[in-house]
Amino acid sequence: MKKLLLYGVLFLVAVSSCRKDNDHLFNETPDQRLENKLNAYREQLSGAAYGWKLLLEPAGGGAYSFYMKFDDNNRVRMVSDFDSGSAANLEESSYRLKALQQPSLIFDTYSYLHVLSDPDARVNGGEFGLGLQSDFEFFFSDSTLSDTIRLTGRVNGSKAILTKATQEEAQAYTGGNFNVTLFTGFLQKIPQYFKEFTINGRPYDLTINPNTRKVTFTWLDDQGNVHSFSSTFYYSLRGIELVQAFGADNSLITGFYNPAWSEATHTVTADLGENTTVSVEGVINPVAVDKDAARRWWQRMIDEDGYWVSLTGFRVNGVDDAYGLTDIQNFVALSFFPKYGTSGGVTYDLAGYLMDEDGQLTLSFGAAFRAPTFTADGRIRFGAYLGDLGNIPDDALDPYGNTILKMTESSGFYLVQTGDDEYDMVSASDGQSWINWFAP
Repeated sequence: MKKLLLYGVLFLVAVSSCRKDNDHLFNETPDQRLENKLNAYREQLSGAAYGWKLLLEPAGGGAYSFYMKFDDNNRVRMVSDFDSGSAANLEESSYRLKALQQPSLIFDTYSYLHVLSDPDARVNGGEFGLGLQSDFEFFFSDSTLSDTIRLTGRVNGSKAILTKATQEEAQAYTGGNFNVTLFTGFLQKIPQYFKEFTINGRPYDLTINPNTRKVTFTWLDDQGNVHSFSSTFYYSLRGIELVQAFGADNSLITGFYNPAWSEATHTVTADLGENTTVSVEGVINPVAVDKDAARRWWQRMIDEDGYWVSLTGFRVNGVDDAYGLTDIQNFVALSFFPKYGTSGGVTYDLAGYLMDEDGQLTLSFGAAFRAPTFTADGRIRFGAYLGDLGNIPDDALDPYGNTILKMTESSGFYLVQTGDDEYDMVSASDGQSWINWFAP
């Protein structure tokens, strides 16, 4: 018993000695260690001779690329792929590193990065009060100091990756060579809405939505079943890059690089990566039709007692707002209300014109149509024009009349869903006329 007691005392002494030794494992206080970590990140950011490429994926969706050059005086210069202006013009703002539970990188004055977070939807096309649900304060997701830095947004959880740029990349970004329309600009020259390319004998539909930064591939397998794959994308110096690569018939598509336009054939050639080159051409009919999309588009606003809107009306033969809706005084948007009302026992749809009347959004006038019909191959055909609601202003007569004529084409329209709240309505006659509808 005495021996056991003695062993117990010796054990306690040993443990106590270990605790005293552990007290000296660190020669610095926690605050000092954190400050050293912040200094290491600061040296890493400012020490990159040719700056950094930043890929940012906001919580609200999409992907955006930046080039940034940090200095050791808490200043950062950047360009962004948000639009052509931000891609061409270097902007300088400030940044700082701070301990906010974790070491954090904060962009503390308004910059291209803040555009994505701006709560005014008119700035970035996001949601009012939320913007694109992006961030401008980030914590470091890992503690490794390397050529790649992973960040996480502190408010919305946006994901960001900083990668060191090369000298050649830095010169291109800062020299005005960041062309964000390099590939999509060529695609817009193709007169048809539906674009197609072929790999190993299999055709693929290609749909790109610049607003949501989403690209979708649609194809038929050997048994005739429809498949689709979607990825977010961002703009790079070479074209567009897919965030999620797509495997197509033993070819891996990571982006569309080094595009070239052929005026003779109205086609775009581009490299896909892995030594694969394709030619993208326009077609009247897609490889695969979502046969439920037209009815789904029409029925949704009946179920929600809502309406669709278009800001510019129809694009026709390569011309946006071909009928000049935006030239109508006080015009805000074209709307479409399925089952808007009943007249003479007939329930009608309404293509209504939303106007700014003394600061109030007002449905001022519109065209009534009989109920549409839906074809087995997935088209909607609007019913006959019934008449007008309200008084048509003189400067709206031509845009109004031309829009009616287009909507009542006997061939009807395909509907292509490009987002949760967005559809494109494409003329089935030649594929060269379409209108974008979205839920307000």
